[in-house]
Amino acid sequence: MAMSCPDQPVGRRRVLATATGLAAGALLPLDPARAAASSFTNPVIWQDFADIDVIRVGAVYYASASTMHYSPGAPVLRSYDLVNWEIAGHSVPTLDFGAKYDLNGARGYVRGVWASSLAYRPSNRTFYWLGQIDFARTYVYTATAAEGPWSRLTTISTPYYDAGLLVDTDDTLYVAYGNTTINVAQLSPDGRGQVRTQQVFTTPSSVGTLEGSRFYKINGQYYIFLTRPANGQYVLKSSGGPFGPYTLRQVLLDLRGPIPGGGVPHQGGLVQTQSGAWYYLAFVDAYPGGRMPVLAPISWTSDGWPTVQLVNGAWGTSYPQPALPAPPRQVTPMTGVDTFDGTTLKPRWEWNHNPDPTKWSVGDGLTLRTATVTDDLYWARNTLTHRIQGPTSTATVDFDVSAMRDGDRAGLALLRDSSAWIGVRRDSGVTRVVMVNGLTMDGSWNTTGTGVEVAAVPLAGNRVRLRANADIRPGAARPAVFSYSTDGAAFARLGPAFSMGNDWRFFMGYRFALFNHATRSLGGAVRATRFELSVP
Repeated sequence: MAMSCPDQPVGRRRVLATATGLAAGALLPLDPARAAASSFTNPVIWQDFADIDVIRVGAVYYASASTMHYSPGAPVLRSYDLVNWEIAGHSVPTLDFGAKYDLNGARGYVRGVWASSLAYRPSNRTFYWLGQIDFARTYVYTATAAEGPWSRLTTISTPYYDAGLLVDTDDTLYVAYGNTTINVAQLSPDGRGQVRTQQVFTTPSSVGTLEGSRFYKINGQYYIFLTRPANGQYVLKSSGGPFGPYTLRQVLLDLRGPIPGGGVPHQGGLVQTQSGAWYYLAFVDAYPGGRMPVLAPISWTSDGWPTVQLVNGAWGTSYPQPALPAPPRQVTPMTGVDTFDGTTLKPRWEWNHNPDPTKWSVGDGLTLRTATVTDDLYWARNTLTHRIQGPTSTATVDFDVSAMRDGDRAGLALLRDSSAWIGVRRDSGVTRVVMVNGLTMDGSWNTTGTGVEVAAVPLAGNRVRLRANADIRPGAARPAVFSYSTDGAAFARLGPAFSMGNDWRFFMGYRFALFNHATRSLGGAVRATRFELSVP
């Protein structure tokens, strides 16, 4: 991306104009004490944010990530130092791409929002999100503020697979995309259509697959950053223009990553700081939790190729803190307490597929009315999910179940293609707290198991506190433990430990999930009054 936005000429440090679009000689404030004293630790975010695109607009950094079947999609992350991040909003407000994303006769698991692109266009002071859906077409959304509101600008009939959007220095919009065969498209000046598209590179068989395009113009040269899933990163460079010709070079391959038991950092983006330094924000496959963002400095060879700065031949567990101005404020933590106040959900939450908006509300807690009659949680609408914090974390939710009806099931799940939950069942007027496992899908994401109750205790009142502790460190055990409390203080474990799966093919990592569905008839409801995500 042409990561550009005018900076205010304040402070005492001068930097050269490069791909950030800073005016030559722009003056920037730095915090010498902060820059000299500290370091950061990888992963910079121990939550599931994959296929990262990262940009800088002035003194603020933004990133986007894949969300597959979760809604809203394409979260926008915000940072002031590349290390501490918050969720600002979502670029795709709803997955209005067909009935399957409403769990209406079909399901969109492992479809939806894949690797996509985030860019900023200085000429109209607008953010752009661009991505293809279901190999059918490309969607473009825009916003004048990163936190939204975002709206759809257009659809383009060419599906730009794993796209990277470049705002060139002359304001022309280009898209790099493709798998193995890499193409570049030029968009119309208004961004609503395609002017031309051209193949610019075919990956040699000795390399294998290349995808995950990120498109840059740096010092007059064009770069397409490409990933070899899931263990390599390559770059194409052209001095002849956006349509090439391009030369290929390997950036990294089979490089040891900073998460024990995790994979090779790959498929991220480059960004330049206000002080002129370059960084690479990639992700590491670290299931069962998902794909975790990691950060490393980038240096450049004399002939213009990027190189990852290593620590003892590996991607560093820690590096010096980027030398940046002191942040204007602390970012909002991705952990902590939510009492579901206000009129909207906080951006940390995403639904499993689109919700039925008539069946939930926030204000005095989160009310979930039954939206589906099913014995299969994977078909149940209005299941609300939250990423798990690594390496271990605990989710605790307070439920008022007084409005449940016979046949209803409500609770706290660990949700993926192999799932388990703790929750409340009401049958024939009897209310119990239960632990259920054995919820499974096959490789085509069809349900193969709707769950088996393995432990239960009676519930006398209408309030219960449910808890799930998840250890998402890659390794053999990957345990999750469920417990409950009826007095809000003393917890009792319920059921055996659940071993979370670590197959990569579902792509998204495990999530905590709040749910309420009917097995007999609609009309029941539960209210979650407090949710807390805590770490040891």
